Amino acid sequence: MRKNVFFSGLLVIVFQFAKAQETINSQLFEQYKLDKSKSLLPDFSYAGYQSGEKAIPGIKNYKLFNVVDFGAKPNDDVSDREAIQAAIDAANKNGSGIIFFPKGRFLVNEDSTAAKGIFSKGSKIIFRGSGSGPGGTELFMKYALLPGNPDQMWTGPPMFTFTAKGADARVGEVVRSAEIGEFTMELNNTDKLQEGDWVAVKLLNNSPGLIDAELSPNKVDTTWTSIVKKGVDVCMYYQVKRIKGNSITLHAPLAYKVDVKYTWTIDKYAHAEEVGIEDIAFVGNWTEKFKHHASWVHDSGFNLFMFSRCTNSWMKNCRFTDCSIAAIVSQSANITVMNCVVTGNAGHEAITSNHSTNVLLANLIDEASQWHSFGTANGAVNTVLWHCTYPATTCFESHASQPRNTLLDNVTGGLMKNRGGGAIFNMPNHMKGLVFWNYKQTNEPVTNFQFWPLNDVWWKIPAPVIAGFMGNGSTFNQTQLGYLEGLDKKVFPSSLYEGQLQLRLKKIPDWLSALKR
Repeated sequence: MRKNVFFSGLLVIVFQFAKAQETINSQLFEQYKLDKSKSLLPDFSYAGYQSGEKAIPGIKNYKLFNVVDFGAKPNDDVSDREAIQAAIDAANKNGSGIIFFPKGRFLVNEDSTAAKGIFSKGSKIIFRGSGSGPGGTELFMKYALLPGNPDQMWTGPPMFTFTAKGADARVGEVVRSAEIGEFTMELNNTDKLQEGDWVAVKLLNNSPGLIDAELSPNKVDTTWTSIVKKGVDVCMYYQVKRIKGNSITLHAPLAYKVDVKYTWTIDKYAHAEEVGIEDIAFVGNWTEKFKHHASWVHDSGFNLFMFSRCTNSWMKNCRFTDCSIAAIVSQSANITVMNCVVTGNAGHEAITSNHSTNVLLANLIDEASQWHSFGTANGAVNTVLWHCTYPATTCFESHASQPRNTLLDNVTGGLMKNRGGGAIFNMPNHMKGLVFWNYKQTNEPVTNFQFWPLNDVWWKIPAPVIAGFMGNGSTFNQTQLGYLEGLDKKVFPSSLYEGQLQLRLKKIPDWLSALKR
């Protein structure tokens, strides 16, 4: 009798395990294959370095600028900041270079009154250490940099910023409407452009009809003054492949419908390119118990790194420890951040795509449980989080100011509506185009989870798409979803990013296959 009970229980366990592991073909993906123009799925396949078509290069032929040769010395009590900046300046002047760090700890801010970090303003710069683990290269930030305004808690500057010289320049306006997925745009003027230039495709319009279409079937709240007064704000960065008369062809398809009745402008975009950050541990000195919005020190005091105005660039094999903010990808395009980890004392943010286009965040781990983990903010378009992991005690970042088209692809971690982020005047947290694909929720299951709750002003996301969601019994208010399939089941293809990339390139590229191993 006991044996029968045992085997009955075993059968139940096996059945439940099999059910949990069940995989179904995604009808949403099948529809995408048939007609992308009618699909709910954005095309995420252009995210990452060189639109996912090339592997990140292992640069060896640039001139080497060893920071030790500029006066830096590891493992002593003397600041290495000036030596590091001098090595960077020399590489920029050369037009390219590898700024190299041997093993050991280098001191990057020993000055409690400093208000500016270390800058690089140039292309073809590789910032390379000797490993981000024990015995590798550590860049240590003892003191927080002073903020631009202590009352504005986000104004603590990054310790390291890799950016470009110059500023954007207005080219003209779009004169013909273009649908999502199109590559060609008609302008009133292309005189200032050459093939190979990058452009910023911009919209800022507060037409009530446009706002309603963005948030439908939900309604705008009058307290969201940014979208109500300034309007729908879109900025997408693309490289120009061809110019014929006043027509330009882009390297990637438009991710947002361009309707000329709302006035779209084109700027020539100032940027640096082919910047690589490799094998370095960036370490702050954040030791307090984090309290959200307690002060500028809590929110942005130990802000370690920023890509700003960079294209076709990358960060790989880096560690961020004891920080308020690990890294921000800002005003950039086609960036890959991969194989990085956030550790140590919990702070404010992990790694974020901010006001950027076609960013790939791949194989990232947040062990610290930042208040906001990996995610998007401030107008980011087409961001992919691929095989990223964070604890059950946090959630992906959706920090308002109109990010759109974010893919959470095989992401594992908490799903918590109080961890999105964003001020009320910048709401909602995310615009349309948030896609969960084979997401694994690790916090306690939630019944009737809501993305547009009426009783919570801090969490608003219109019509997210869910395909494959393992949440140990979590359910959703389905009236608030754009689409749902595969609840407590996995869907095929196992990765949307891989599936879309394979459709476009006719194969999964070798670099992505290697990343999976």
